[in-house]
Amino acid sequence: MRTITVLNPKGGCGKTTIATCLASHLSWDGYQVALADLDPQQSTSDWAELRPESYPEIELIPYGAKKIRASRGTDLMVIDSPAGIHGAELQQLVRRSQTLLVPIMPSPIDMRASLRFLENLFGLAAVQKGSVKVGLVANRVKENTIIYRELNGFLGKYRAPYVAHLRASMNYVRAAEKGLGVADLPRYLAARDWEEWKPLMRWVEGKRSQPKK
Repeated sequence: MRTITVLNPKGGCGKTTIATCLASHLSWDGYQVALADLDPQQSTSDWAELRPESYPEIELIPYGAKKIRASRGTDLMVIDSPAGIHGAELQQLVRRSQTLLVPIMPSPIDMRASLRFLENLFGLAAVQKGSVKVGLVANRVKENTIIYRELNGFLGKYRAPYVAHLRASMNYVRAAEKGLGVADLPRYLAARDWEEWKPLMRWVEGKRSQPKK
């Protein structure tokens, strides 16, 4: 089983939204998916409880579970990490993952906080050796703004690939209220969001996001 962790110690950067939407996309692509909630806010657990049975099933590993373990036959586990994670806890989570997705929002505060985090992350042995792959995601962006261009430049400085940008869209809010991801929404409503997720999914499902065996 492969583990994909959505990771950034900065709160409010959209980790839960990306984790739940990623799990939804993967389930539609035919994978057996588990979704682990490590955040004390338990937003991912709340989302999973709301998910209708008529949509592809996603196994929930709720916050507070004694073991982060998915059912036999699970292809992929997506982990929604907590804010403020650092030190030994961060290293342990990185070591148990094969792929990390790091969402970063286009604001000076988020970019400064992410700079310190990324410097720490890329200094970890697992990342340096390539046993864990990292992808950066620009989240809640408004195109054609100065701060978006600054974020593009900021993300372009790192060795990790800049895999996608996701717009600030009410579709994410509407979907989350029903236990859905944008992949679950109808085309007429979410076609633009589907297009923005395509490069992210190509990277996640491709070889570049996975360590060499």
